[in-house]
Amino acid sequence: MKYQEAKNKFISTWGSLGTLWGINKAMAQIQALLFISTKPLTTEEIMEELQISRGNTSMNVRQLIDWGIVTKELKAGERKEFFTTEKDVQELARVIAKERSRREIKPVIKTLEEISSITDDGTEKTKELIQQTKALHDLAKTADNLLDKAVNHKQNWMSNTLLKLLK
Repeated sequence: MKYQEAKNKFISTWGSLGTLWGINKAMAQIQALLFISTKPLTTEEIMEELQISRGNTSMNVRQLIDWGIVTKELKAGERKEFFTTEKDVQELARVIAKERSRREIKPVIKTLEEISSITDDGTEKTKELIQQTKALHDLAKTADNLLDKAVNHKQNWMSNTLLKLLK
């Protein structure tokens, strides 16, 4: 397999995987392209490489910036904006895990806390709802606390955490 074929395959595969992680295909493909790029890229370069529209590129780059995965770089004498992504795989995983917790897990914990805190009217169905949502809340909170501890320990957090769990 030659470079261009391998590059296209990587970007395509990363794009497909992105949909499993809760982001759209174009967003994941942009991140993949920036990840393997040897230099920061402009919007136009991203559009040309991935054959996507300016609107699609701009919207997805903005979302990647919001996630903390992509950064904007300015070059002296250039009017164009350049974009790059985190190259350290461990740091990238840490940032994604932290953001997914903020966007997905914490809102669920809040909702489960509200539901499990309803007034117990003494009926069996209310008691069951409270009991089950409290159990889910406690599990989600414990998992989120473990994730917080893991992502806040920067150096090789994923590898170290997995090794500790396996011991």
